[in-house]
Amino acid sequence: MTSVKDRVTDGTGELPAPTRRHLGDQLRALYGFVIAEPQPAQLLELIGRLEAALGAQRAEDVEAFRRQLVDALPGLRAFAMSLTINAAKADDLVQDTVLKAWANQHRYAPDTNLKAWLCTIMRNNFYSDIRRRKREVEDADGNAAAQLVTLPPQEHGMDLQKVWSLVARLPAVQREALMLVTAQGLTYEAAAALLACQVGTVKSRVSRARVALMEMINQVARVAA
Repeated sequence: MTSVKDRVTDGTGELPAPTRRHLGDQLRALYGFVIAEPQPAQLLELIGRLEAALGAQRAEDVEAFRRQLVDALPGLRAFAMSLTINAAKADDLVQDTVLKAWANQHRYAPDTNLKAWLCTIMRNNFYSDIRRRKREVEDADGNAAAQLVTLPPQEHGMDLQKVWSLVARLPAVQREALMLVTAQGLTYEAAAALLACQVGTVKSRVSRARVALMEMINQVARVAA
């Protein structure tokens, strides 16, 4: 008997290339919409307050770091969304990350990748909080996705809100790997460095996430037919 996985893959456990491209287009559309959203005022105000608290001390360094933080906010918030699948929790996570980054800016090497440094801080905060709370991050029914910003429908295919609700059902480790590689366009090597794991682990997580997501999309399509 043919399994559900066999029906959506090419027989090797991987999705066919056209399917991967289509899925990638949908995920990039999700990421692009979140990136384009105006940043919450409280995040920009937070950076302003932190800058004022330092006064004129090391003014040039502070201003350069502030500019980089502001530039990084859209991508940082999008990454927080992929972790939490919840707008309010994502904003809280970004705020905690900014506070910790600001307090530890002396540890940041100016010529290195600020986005990767910030995302590492964010992941550590996120998973530390999960361990403290001793609860799972997955939302089995995708209900948390309803608390996201309202996403627009696509002209063709499934609307973005529905895709987000399905992404929400993926395990967090698969979800973040999928969004980093497919939506943000990181290489497997760059994603592995950010996630502090082997390249093969990232490839496995992305592959499993793609297959699981397509299985759910196909199931929704069959029900709607």
